[in-house]
Amino acid sequence: MQENSPRFRELLARARQRVGDIKRLQAAGLICHDGDFVPSVHYPPITRYPPMTEEELFAGYSMPQDGLLDIYVHFPFCERRCTFCHYPGKLGEQTEEKNRYLSALEREMDIYMKRLGIDEITARSILIGGGTPTFLTPEQLERFLQFFSDRVKLSDGCQFNYDVDPGSLVGPVGEERLRIMKQYGVNRLTIGVQSLDDGVLKIMNRPHDAQTAIDSIHASNKFGYQLNIEFIYGHPGETLENWTAVMEKAASLPVDEIQIYRLKVQAYGDLQGNIIKFREREPASIPTFDETMMMKQIAIDILAEHGFHENLRRVYSKKKQHYSHYAYNQCCMLYDQIGLGLTAFSSLRDRFALNTQFFEEYYAAIERGRLPVNRGYIRDRESQVRWAIVLPLKNSDLKKPYFEKVTNVSFDRIFRKKVERLKQFGLIEDTGETIHLTDLGTFVADEVVEQFNANEFMPFPTESYAPGPLHPYADNAFNDALGENPHV
Repeated sequence: MQENSPRFRELLARARQRVGDIKRLQAAGLICHDGDFVPSVHYPPITRYPPMTEEELFAGYSMPQDGLLDIYVHFPFCERRCTFCHYPGKLGEQTEEKNRYLSALEREMDIYMKRLGIDEITARSILIGGGTPTFLTPEQLERFLQFFSDRVKLSDGCQFNYDVDPGSLVGPVGEERLRIMKQYGVNRLTIGVQSLDDGVLKIMNRPHDAQTAIDSIHASNKFGYQLNIEFIYGHPGETLENWTAVMEKAASLPVDEIQIYRLKVQAYGDLQGNIIKFREREPASIPTFDETMMMKQIAIDILAEHGFHENLRRVYSKKKQHYSHYAYNQCCMLYDQIGLGLTAFSSLRDRFALNTQFFEEYYAAIERGRLPVNRGYIRDRESQVRWAIVLPLKNSDLKKPYFEKVTNVSFDRIFRKKVERLKQFGLIEDTGETIHLTDLGTFVADEVVEQFNANEFMPFPTESYAPGPLHPYADNAFNDALGENPHV
């Protein structure tokens, strides 16, 4: 798209209006002074978990009444490390290491099932991620899917999703991987495209170019997968012009969902990504906060014009039925989910647990017949209430009757001052049965839900925010929030 075209100028004008909204919220204390952010992916944030043992994780725990679990499996292997990645992993072929990891993973599944007192896991949904979980030989991929399917029964309508790299899906070997996954019931792929600009992909240190990404989409379509493709905005090398071109191209591709997410500079996983070196060495290489906000608005407008609308947060689809069941089950329904593999996390009713981030520690625990858990958090009543606000509201809607069922607390009697101020600023709406984010609220969803974080889990210190009515630390004591006669 030409810089001086009427179409581009129109997109810029709408994006600048959105920046004006953001500045108003920043002055009111919702957004920190420098515009930095921490994504609200879990509550409490996983980087804040204290040490935990396997015994502590399962003390007092029992399986859900329906016997269903969502499953995540992590593969910490990649061809190369992307600039933006915040997770530990091994790079290059690592054939023997992958075989060792597969053996450990198989044993971990058995240990986990023994802990739960079951002979088979019935999956509500499945996500296989990484890393690059398809960065295996076809023989290794089939080995995993065989022992996994021997232990996991797919429930009716179970969505079986793989997070994949484009380069692993192209050519004869890529086609073989696609065939194997389909054979074992995989029905949705999330392809990490990240950009369709070769210059940006090079800065990202991605192992593919734009054409390979497009080829991977067409190859996947031949097998009938539901397709979601991902993009990062605010990354070094991106400009308003090339980001607009990328989004126009993305919206024309034969996919079901398009996901956009903002570059995260500070680590939100177990490894600080190389992206921080860009900020230290070349701070001007990273788009400004205003530019990043404009990129997001431009993407929203372009996607809407092509029929893509936000379904789950950050994910845009043409049909309501196209979304990640795994994300919805975990973050909106708050269902129990188990994690397998290095750095994987489990969410079990009122507790989170995180597996070790160290390969040798992972292998050693499993050799001893132990789960490789090393960190976690048991939520008390206050944390359970905040968790049941933050995750559903961030990702979709907070349904009051369901919230009360999960927490035994009426939402209408808590955080009333905060809720009223969020309404006044046009960030949330209350339908009586549901609290949902407005159009403006969805744009700053992470910051809106962080209003409900406990002070100890706020992403930034109190002085990082303007002293306005939306300062997140204001009126945040849980006892005060409950009022004198809470319905519990």
